[in-house]
Amino acid sequence: MTTIDTPTRSGTGTYPIPTRPDDERFVGWASDVGAVAAQHASDHDRDATFVTEAYAAMRANGYLALAVPAELGGHGATMRQIAYAQAELARHDGATALAAAMHQYLTALQAFRHRSGAPDAAAVLRRVAGEGLVIATSGGSDWLWPTATARPTADGDAYLVNGRKTFCSQSPEATVVATSAVVGDADDPGDGDEVIHFSVPLAAEGVRVEETWDTLGMRGTASHDLVLDNVVVPADKVAGRRPYGELGVPLLAAALHFAPVVGATYYGIAAGARDVAVEAVGAGSRGQRPLTELPRVHRQVGAMDATLRSAWWALMGALDEMGDDYGADPALLATVMLAKRQAVTDAIAVVDAAMDLVGGRSFFRRSPLERAHRDVRAGTFHPFTPEITLSYAGKVALGDPGVTE
Repeated sequence: MTTIDTPTRSGTGTYPIPTRPDDERFVGWASDVGAVAAQHASDHDRDATFVTEAYAAMRANGYLALAVPAELGGHGATMRQIAYAQAELARHDGATALAAAMHQYLTALQAFRHRSGAPDAAAVLRRVAGEGLVIATSGGSDWLWPTATARPTADGDAYLVNGRKTFCSQSPEATVVATSAVVGDADDPGDGDEVIHFSVPLAAEGVRVEETWDTLGMRGTASHDLVLDNVVVPADKVAGRRPYGELGVPLLAAALHFAPVVGATYYGIAAGARDVAVEAVGAGSRGQRPLTELPRVHRQVGAMDATLRSAWWALMGALDEMGDDYGADPALLATVMLAKRQAVTDAIAVVDAAMDLVGGRSFFRRSPLERAHRDVRAGTFHPFTPEITLSYAGKVALGDPGVTE
Protein backbone atom coordinates (compact mmCIF):
# COMPACT_ATOMS: atom_id res chain seq x y z
CA MET A 1 0.00 0.00 0.00
CA THR A 2 1.39 3.39 -1.02
CA THR A 3 1.11 6.46 1.15
CA ILE A 4 0.50 9.71 -0.67
CA ASP A 5 -0.86 13.12 0.17
CA THR A 6 -4.50 12.35 -0.50
CA PRO A 7 -6.29 14.45 -1.41
CA THR A 8 -3.23 15.93 -3.15
CA ARG A 9 -2.31 19.51 -2.37
CA SER A 10 0.76 21.55 -3.20
CA GLY A 11 3.10 22.51 -0.38
CA THR A 12 4.08 20.72 2.81
CA GLY A 13 2.12 19.66 5.84
CA THR A 14 -0.82 18.02 4.08
CA TYR A 15 -2.43 15.10 5.79
CA PRO A 16 -1.36 11.75 4.24
CA ILE A 17 -3.64 8.70 4.17
CA PRO A 18 -3.11 5.23 2.68
CA THR A 19 -4.57 4.69 -0.77
CA ARG A 20 -4.69 2.27 -3.64
CA PRO A 21 -3.01 3.32 -6.89
CA ASP A 22 -6.22 4.00 -8.80
CA ASP A 23 -8.01 5.95 -6.06
CA GLU A 24 -6.41 9.29 -6.86
CA ARG A 25 -7.11 9.15 -10.60
CA PHE A 26 -9.40 12.19 -10.51
CA VAL A 27 -7.89 14.00 -7.53
CA GLY A 28 -5.80 16.18 -9.84
CA TRP A 29 -8.91 17.31 -11.67
CA ALA A 30 -10.51 18.24 -8.36
CA SER A 31 -7.37 20.10 -7.35
CA ASP A 32 -7.46 22.14 -10.56
CA VAL A 33 -11.08 23.09 -9.94
CA GLY A 34 -10.30 23.77 -6.29
CA ALA A 35 -7.52 26.18 -7.20
CA VAL A 36 -10.04 28.23 -9.17
CA ALA A 37 -12.66 27.97 -6.43
CA ALA A 38 -10.25 29.13 -3.73
CA GLN A 39 -9.56 32.38 -5.58
CA HIS A 40 -13.21 33.42 -5.32
CA ALA A 41 -14.42 31.57 -2.22
CA SER A 42 -14.30 34.48 0.20
CA ASP A 43 -16.17 36.78 -2.21
CA HIS A 44 -18.95 34.25 -2.78
CA ASP A 45 -19.17 33.58 0.95
CA ARG A 46 -19.43 37.29 1.74
CA ASP A 47 -22.05 38.00 -0.92
CA ALA A 48 -23.90 34.64 -0.86
CA THR A 49 -23.35 34.33 -4.62
CA PHE A 50 -22.90 31.15 -6.62
CA VAL A 51 -19.49 29.62 -7.33
CA THR A 52 -19.74 30.21 -11.08
CA GLU A 53 -16.00 30.23 -11.78
CA ALA A 54 -15.53 26.78 -10.27
CA TYR A 55 -18.40 25.38 -12.34
CA ALA A 56 -16.83 26.79 -15.49
CA ALA A 57 -13.64 24.96 -14.55
CA MET A 58 -15.60 21.75 -13.93
CA ARG A 59 -17.19 21.98 -17.36
CA ALA A 60 -13.79 22.57 -18.93
CA ASN A 61 -12.04 19.55 -17.43
CA GLY A 62 -14.92 17.06 -17.37
CA TYR A 63 -15.30 16.91 -13.60
CA LEU A 64 -19.10 16.88 -13.79
CA ALA A 65 -19.02 13.67 -15.88
CA LEU A 66 -16.92 11.63 -13.43
CA ALA A 67 -19.66 9.13 -12.60
CA VAL A 68 -20.92 8.65 -16.16
CA PRO A 69 -19.89 5.20 -17.48
CA ALA A 70 -17.18 5.31 -20.13
CA GLU A 71 -19.41 3.62 -22.71
CA LEU A 72 -21.84 6.54 -22.35
CA GLY A 73 -19.20 9.20 -22.83
CA GLY A 74 -18.02 9.77 -19.26
CA HIS A 75 -15.10 8.73 -17.10
CA GLY A 76 -16.53 5.75 -15.22
CA ALA A 77 -15.43 6.86 -11.75
CA THR A 78 -16.13 4.46 -8.91
CA MET A 79 -17.72 5.62 -5.68
CA ARG A 80 -14.27 5.51 -4.04
CA GLN A 81 -12.81 7.70 -6.76
CA ILE A 82 -15.66 10.19 -6.44
CA ALA A 83 -15.10 10.30 -2.67
CA TYR A 84 -11.38 11.02 -3.12
CA ALA A 85 -12.07 13.75 -5.67
CA GLN A 86 -14.77 15.38 -3.55
CA ALA A 87 -12.54 15.37 -0.49
CA GLU A 88 -9.81 17.14 -2.44
CA LEU A 89 -12.21 19.73 -3.84
CA ALA A 90 -13.57 20.47 -0.35
CA ARG A 91 -10.07 21.17 0.96
CA HIS A 92 -10.09 24.25 -1.26
CA ASP A 93 -13.71 25.39 -0.81
CA GLY A 94 -16.51 23.62 1.00
CA ALA A 95 -19.34 25.40 -0.81
CA THR A 96 -18.04 24.45 -4.25
CA ALA A 97 -17.60 20.85 -3.17
CA LEU A 98 -21.03 20.57 -1.57
CA ALA A 99 -22.76 22.05 -4.61
CA ALA A 100 -20.90 19.62 -6.88
CA ALA A 101 -21.69 16.74 -4.51
CA MET A 102 -25.38 17.08 -5.30
CA HIS A 103 -24.73 16.60 -9.00
CA GLN A 104 -22.15 13.86 -8.42
CA TYR A 105 -24.35 11.66 -6.26
CA LEU A 106 -27.32 12.03 -8.59
CA THR A 107 -25.14 11.11 -11.56
CA ALA A 108 -23.84 8.08 -9.66
CA LEU A 109 -27.46 7.19 -8.91
CA GLN A 110 -28.29 7.29 -12.62
CA ALA A 111 -25.30 5.03 -13.32
CA PHE A 112 -26.66 2.62 -10.70
CA ARG A 113 -30.11 2.75 -12.33
CA HIS A 114 -28.51 2.11 -15.72
CA ARG A 115 -26.73 -0.98 -14.37
CA SER A 116 -30.04 -2.08 -12.84
CA GLY A 117 -31.83 -1.88 -16.20
CA ALA A 118 -33.70 1.44 -15.92
CA PRO A 119 -34.54 2.31 -19.54
CA ASP A 120 -34.35 6.09 -19.08
CA ALA A 121 -30.99 6.32 -17.30
CA ALA A 122 -28.69 6.01 -20.33
CA ALA A 123 -30.17 9.08 -22.01
CA VAL A 124 -29.65 11.16 -18.86
CA LEU A 125 -26.06 10.01 -18.52
CA ARG A 126 -25.29 10.75 -22.17
CA ARG A 127 -26.62 14.27 -21.68
CA VAL A 128 -24.42 14.78 -18.60
CA ALA A 129 -21.36 13.76 -20.61
CA GLY A 130 -22.27 15.26 -23.97
CA GLU A 131 -24.33 18.35 -23.17
CA GLY A 132 -23.09 19.32 -19.73
CA LEU A 133 -26.41 18.54 -18.04
CA VAL A 134 -26.25 19.58 -14.35
CA ILE A 135 -28.63 17.82 -11.98
CA ALA A 136 -29.96 19.47 -8.82
CA THR A 137 -32.15 17.93 -6.13
CA SER A 138 -34.83 18.99 -3.67
CA GLY A 139 -34.17 15.99 -1.45
CA GLY A 140 -33.00 18.09 1.47
CA SER A 141 -36.47 19.54 1.91
CA ASP A 142 -38.63 16.66 0.67
CA TRP A 143 -37.19 13.46 2.07
CA LEU A 144 -40.05 11.09 2.97
CA TRP A 145 -42.70 13.80 2.80
CA PRO A 146 -42.62 15.85 -0.43
CA THR A 147 -43.61 19.50 -0.35
CA ALA A 148 -45.54 19.43 -3.65
CA THR A 149 -48.66 17.80 -5.07
CA ALA A 150 -49.10 16.11 -8.45
CA ARG A 151 -52.63 16.16 -9.83
CA PRO A 152 -53.31 13.75 -12.73
CA THR A 153 -54.68 15.38 -15.86
CA ALA A 154 -58.07 14.29 -17.18
CA ASP A 155 -56.56 12.04 -19.85
CA GLY A 156 -54.06 10.52 -17.41
CA ASP A 157 -51.12 11.33 -19.68
CA ALA A 158 -49.48 13.82 -17.32
CA TYR A 159 -49.45 15.41 -13.88
CA LEU A 160 -49.75 19.07 -12.91
CA VAL A 161 -47.23 19.69 -10.14
CA ASN A 162 -47.47 22.54 -7.64
CA GLY A 163 -45.30 23.34 -4.66
CA ARG A 164 -42.17 24.98 -3.26
CA LYS A 165 -38.83 23.21 -2.92
CA THR A 166 -36.12 24.47 -0.58
CA PHE A 167 -32.38 23.70 -0.32
CA CYS A 168 -31.99 23.35 -4.10
CA SER A 169 -28.19 23.66 -4.27
CA GLN A 170 -26.54 24.91 -7.47
CA SER A 171 -29.88 26.19 -8.74
CA PRO A 172 -28.27 29.02 -10.79
CA GLU A 173 -26.31 26.44 -12.81
CA ALA A 174 -28.60 23.41 -12.77
CA THR A 175 -30.33 22.18 -15.90
CA VAL A 176 -32.85 19.89 -14.21
CA VAL A 177 -34.01 19.18 -10.69
CA ALA A 178 -34.71 15.68 -9.42
CA THR A 179 -37.73 15.99 -7.16
CA SER A 180 -40.94 14.34 -5.99
CA ALA A 181 -44.59 15.07 -5.26
CA VAL A 182 -47.60 13.52 -3.56
CA VAL A 183 -50.24 12.35 -6.03
CA GLY A 184 -53.59 14.04 -5.49
CA ASP A 185 -54.98 17.32 -4.17
CA ALA A 186 -54.71 16.56 -0.47
CA ASP A 187 -53.39 19.41 1.67
CA ASP A 188 -52.72 16.90 4.43
CA PRO A 189 -51.32 13.73 2.80
CA GLY A 190 -50.92 10.59 4.82
CA ASP A 191 -50.87 6.81 4.77
CA GLY A 192 -52.12 5.37 1.51
CA ASP A 193 -51.04 8.31 -0.64
CA GLU A 194 -48.51 7.76 -3.41
CA VAL A 195 -45.32 9.69 -4.10
CA ILE A 196 -43.88 9.99 -7.61
CA HIS A 197 -40.23 10.76 -8.42
CA PHE A 198 -39.35 12.68 -11.56
CA SER A 199 -37.08 15.37 -13.01
CA VAL A 200 -38.12 18.81 -14.24
CA PRO A 201 -36.06 21.12 -16.48
CA LEU A 202 -35.46 24.43 -14.75
CA ALA A 203 -36.36 26.08 -18.05
CA ALA A 204 -39.81 24.43 -18.06
CA GLU A 205 -42.89 26.62 -17.98
CA GLY A 206 -44.01 27.20 -14.41
CA VAL A 207 -40.58 26.72 -12.80
CA ARG A 208 -38.91 29.71 -11.19
CA VAL A 209 -35.99 30.24 -8.84
CA GLU A 210 -36.56 32.45 -5.80
CA GLU A 211 -33.29 33.70 -4.33
CA THR A 212 -33.79 32.89 -0.66
CA TRP A 213 -30.33 31.60 0.23
CA ASP A 214 -28.87 33.75 3.04
CA THR A 215 -27.40 31.41 5.62
CA LEU A 216 -24.75 30.90 8.26
CA GLY A 217 -22.51 28.76 6.08
CA MET A 218 -22.22 27.08 2.67
CA ARG A 219 -23.25 30.43 1.24
CA GLY A 220 -21.71 29.85 -2.18
CA THR A 221 -23.95 26.86 -2.94
CA ALA A 222 -26.84 29.20 -3.85
CA SER A 223 -29.35 26.66 -2.51
CA HIS A 224 -32.35 28.77 -3.41
CA ASP A 225 -36.03 27.83 -3.45
CA LEU A 226 -37.67 26.45 -6.57
CA VAL A 227 -41.34 27.21 -7.07
CA LEU A 228 -43.38 24.84 -9.26
CA ASP A 229 -46.60 26.37 -10.57
CA ASN A 230 -48.75 23.98 -12.63
CA VAL A 231 -45.66 22.34 -14.10
CA VAL A 232 -46.56 19.60 -16.58
CA VAL A 233 -44.81 16.27 -15.93
CA PRO A 234 -45.60 13.59 -18.55
CA ALA A 235 -46.64 10.31 -16.95
CA ASP A 236 -43.96 8.43 -18.89
CA LYS A 237 -41.28 10.63 -17.27
CA VAL A 238 -42.03 9.33 -13.78
CA ALA A 239 -38.88 7.48 -12.70
CA GLY A 240 -40.23 5.81 -9.57
CA ARG A 241 -43.08 5.49 -7.13
CA ARG A 242 -43.36 4.80 -3.40
CA PRO A 243 -45.83 5.11 -0.54
CA TYR A 244 -45.94 8.43 1.29
CA GLY A 245 -43.74 8.36 4.38
CA GLU A 246 -41.69 5.37 3.21
CA LEU A 247 -38.24 5.22 1.70
CA GLY A 248 -39.10 2.93 -1.16
CA VAL A 249 -36.49 1.93 -3.72
CA PRO A 250 -36.12 5.36 -5.43
CA LEU A 251 -35.35 7.26 -2.25
CA LEU A 252 -33.33 4.48 -0.66
CA ALA A 253 -31.11 4.23 -3.74
CA ALA A 254 -30.63 7.99 -3.78
CA ALA A 255 -29.64 8.09 -0.11
CA LEU A 256 -27.24 5.22 -0.66
CA HIS A 257 -25.23 7.33 -3.11
CA PHE A 258 -25.70 10.59 -1.25
CA ALA A 259 -24.12 9.49 2.05
CA PRO A 260 -20.54 8.64 0.99
CA VAL A 261 -20.22 11.52 -1.48
CA VAL A 262 -21.37 14.10 1.06
CA GLY A 263 -19.43 12.45 3.88
CA ALA A 264 -16.22 12.77 1.85
CA THR A 265 -17.02 16.42 1.21
CA TYR A 266 -17.19 17.28 4.91
CA TYR A 267 -14.07 15.24 5.54
CA GLY A 268 -12.29 17.40 2.98
CA ILE A 269 -13.29 20.61 4.74
CA ALA A 270 -11.76 19.26 7.93
CA ALA A 271 -8.58 18.07 6.20
CA GLY A 272 -8.16 21.53 4.71
CA ALA A 273 -8.66 23.16 8.10
CA ARG A 274 -6.07 20.86 9.61
CA ASP A 275 -3.56 21.85 6.92
CA VAL A 276 -4.20 25.56 7.52
CA ALA A 277 -3.57 25.06 11.25
CA VAL A 278 -0.37 23.08 10.69
CA GLU A 279 0.93 25.74 8.32
CA ALA A 280 0.09 28.47 10.84
CA VAL A 281 1.93 26.87 13.74
CA GLY A 282 4.84 26.06 11.47
CA ALA A 283 5.28 29.74 10.81
CA GLY A 284 4.78 30.85 14.43
CA SER A 285 6.93 31.04 17.52
CA ARG A 286 6.73 31.72 21.24
CA GLY A 287 9.67 33.91 22.02
CA GLN A 288 12.71 32.19 20.51
CA ARG A 289 11.05 28.79 20.45
CA PRO A 290 9.11 27.59 17.35
CA LEU A 291 5.57 26.48 18.10
CA THR A 292 6.32 23.17 16.40
CA GLU A 293 8.61 22.30 19.34
CA LEU A 294 5.86 22.58 21.95
CA PRO A 295 4.46 19.25 23.28
CA ARG A 296 0.97 20.73 23.41
CA VAL A 297 1.13 21.46 19.68
CA HIS A 298 2.43 17.95 18.98
CA ARG A 299 -0.55 16.44 20.76
CA GLN A 300 -3.11 18.70 19.11
CA VAL A 301 -1.85 17.92 15.62
CA GLY A 302 -1.69 14.22 16.48
CA ALA A 303 -5.26 14.31 17.76
CA MET A 304 -6.50 15.98 14.57
CA ASP A 305 -4.69 13.41 12.45
CA ALA A 306 -6.09 10.52 14.48
CA THR A 307 -9.63 11.87 14.08
CA LEU A 308 -9.17 12.40 10.35
CA ARG A 309 -7.80 8.92 9.89
CA SER A 310 -10.72 7.29 11.71
CA ALA A 311 -13.18 9.34 9.65
CA TRP A 312 -11.57 8.27 6.39
CA TRP A 313 -11.41 4.64 7.50
CA ALA A 314 -15.14 4.80 8.17
CA LEU A 315 -15.89 6.11 4.69
CA MET A 316 -13.56 3.74 2.87
CA GLY A 317 -14.67 0.79 4.97
CA ALA A 318 -18.29 1.49 4.10
CA LEU A 319 -17.44 1.77 0.39
CA ASP A 320 -15.47 -1.48 0.56
CA GLU A 321 -18.51 -3.18 2.07
CA MET A 322 -20.64 -1.59 -0.62
CA GLY A 323 -18.41 -2.94 -3.41
CA ASP A 324 -19.12 -2.35 -7.08
CA ASP A 325 -22.07 -4.73 -7.52
CA TYR A 326 -24.43 -3.50 -4.83
CA GLY A 327 -28.17 -3.33 -4.43
CA ALA A 328 -30.41 -0.90 -2.59
CA ASP A 329 -31.27 -2.34 0.80
CA PRO A 330 -31.72 -0.90 4.31
CA ALA A 331 -28.73 -2.70 5.83
CA LEU A 332 -26.35 -1.15 3.32
CA LEU A 333 -28.01 2.23 3.76
CA ALA A 334 -27.40 2.00 7.51
CA THR A 335 -23.74 1.21 6.80
CA VAL A 336 -23.08 4.21 4.57
CA MET A 337 -25.12 6.54 6.78
CA LEU A 338 -23.10 5.52 9.83
CA ALA A 339 -19.95 6.31 7.84
CA LYS A 340 -21.34 9.71 6.86
CA ARG A 341 -22.22 10.38 10.49
CA GLN A 342 -18.68 9.55 11.55
CA ALA A 343 -17.20 11.78 8.86
CA VAL A 344 -19.44 14.74 9.69
CA THR A 345 -19.07 14.64 13.47
CA ASP A 346 -15.32 14.07 13.20
CA ALA A 347 -15.02 16.88 10.66
CA ILE A 348 -16.64 19.32 13.08
CA ALA A 349 -14.29 18.20 15.85
CA VAL A 350 -11.22 18.65 13.64
CA VAL A 351 -12.21 22.14 12.49
CA ASP A 352 -12.82 23.18 16.10
CA ALA A 353 -9.44 21.73 17.09
CA ALA A 354 -7.73 23.57 14.23
CA MET A 355 -9.21 26.87 15.44
CA ASP A 356 -8.12 26.13 18.99
CA LEU A 357 -4.59 25.39 17.81
CA VAL A 358 -4.31 28.61 15.82
CA GLY A 359 -6.02 30.69 18.50
CA GLY A 360 -7.58 34.11 18.12
CA ARG A 361 -6.28 34.57 14.58
CA SER A 362 -8.83 32.00 13.42
CA PHE A 363 -11.67 34.21 14.67
CA PHE A 364 -11.10 36.82 11.99
CA ARG A 365 -13.38 36.72 8.96
CA ARG A 366 -10.30 36.73 6.73
CA SER A 367 -9.23 33.37 8.13
CA PRO A 368 -10.19 30.29 6.09
CA LEU A 369 -10.80 28.55 9.41
CA GLU A 370 -13.66 30.93 10.20
CA ARG A 371 -15.43 29.93 6.99
CA ALA A 372 -14.66 26.25 7.56
CA HIS A 373 -16.15 26.54 11.06
CA ARG A 374 -19.44 27.71 9.57
CA ASP A 375 -19.46 25.47 6.49
CA VAL A 376 -18.71 22.22 8.27
CA ARG A 377 -21.72 22.56 10.54
CA ALA A 378 -24.09 22.22 7.64
CA GLY A 379 -23.27 18.51 7.66
CA THR A 380 -25.53 17.89 10.64
CA PHE A 381 -28.64 18.95 8.73
CA HIS A 382 -28.46 16.54 5.79
CA PRO A 383 -30.65 13.44 6.05
CA PHE A 384 -30.07 11.29 7.89
CA THR A 385 -29.03 13.63 10.70
CA PRO A 386 -26.47 12.16 13.14
CA GLU A 387 -29.12 11.23 15.73
CA ILE A 388 -31.58 9.78 13.24
CA THR A 389 -28.74 7.74 11.76
CA LEU A 390 -28.24 5.98 15.09
CA SER A 391 -31.95 5.33 15.46
CA TYR A 392 -32.21 4.00 11.92
CA ALA A 393 -29.19 1.71 12.30
CA GLY A 394 -30.58 0.40 15.57
CA LYS A 395 -33.99 -0.29 14.07
CA VAL A 396 -32.47 -2.24 11.18
CA ALA A 397 -30.21 -4.18 13.53
CA LEU A 398 -33.24 -5.15 15.62
CA GLY A 399 -35.16 -6.51 12.67
CA ASP A 400 -37.13 -3.49 11.48
CA PRO A 401 -37.54 -3.46 7.66
CA GLY A 402 -36.07 0.04 7.54
CA VAL A 403 -38.57 1.59 5.16
CA THR A 404 -39.80 4.37 7.49
CA GLU A 405 -37.73 6.85 9.44
